[in-house]
Amino acid sequence: MTEQGLGDQIRTVLRAPETGPTMRRFFVNTIFDSTFVILGILIASAFGNDPNLRIIIATIITSSVALGISTGVSVYEAETMEQALKMKEIERAMLRSLEDTRIGRTSQLTIILIAGVNFIAPLIAGAITLTPFLLLGEGSVKTAAIVSVGVAILILFVVGAAMGRSGGRNPWKQGARMAIAGVGAFVICYWIESLL
Repeated sequence: MTEQGLGDQIRTVLRAPETGPTMRRFFVNTIFDSTFVILGILIASAFGNDPNLRIIIATIITSSVALGISTGVSVYEAETMEQALKMKEIERAMLRSLEDTRIGRTSQLTIILIAGVNFIAPLIAGAITLTPFLLLGEGSVKTAAIVSVGVAILILFVVGAAMGRSGGRNPWKQGARMAIAGVGAFVICYWIESLL
């Protein structure tokens, strides 16, 4: 397959009516979940009595990678099943196999792109929230944690606003709802951590 051919196939996949909304929906769900997990990690590891920068960094990285693999693989399997059912319907209507056809290759590429978006989303959330720790270093762990929480809430706001805009709703209102959910989760988890 030539590079140009692959580019054409990717454009074809992205123009399909179901692909864009599916990718967007999965990306939003995954980055939302990942950001909440990172908020929990920050509370447990950075706001304790003796925060350890290496443990915080390692936990955010390993959790983001694990979430990426988990969501990427689960979405790959779910989309493989959905695409197989769709291909069977088309094959029944056309009375022929589509295994090695343009339709079949487009179906496979759709699965890979959707799963890839889900794999990348937690890595994006992890990389963004990790940045304050990498920039401020060992002497400012608490400050980095506060900045990182602010960045995580900002991620939720931006994702919510993007959802609102693409869904024809007020982006500021949708972003604020997501950010408020993040603040609420932070407060609840911080309170739980203080009881332990």
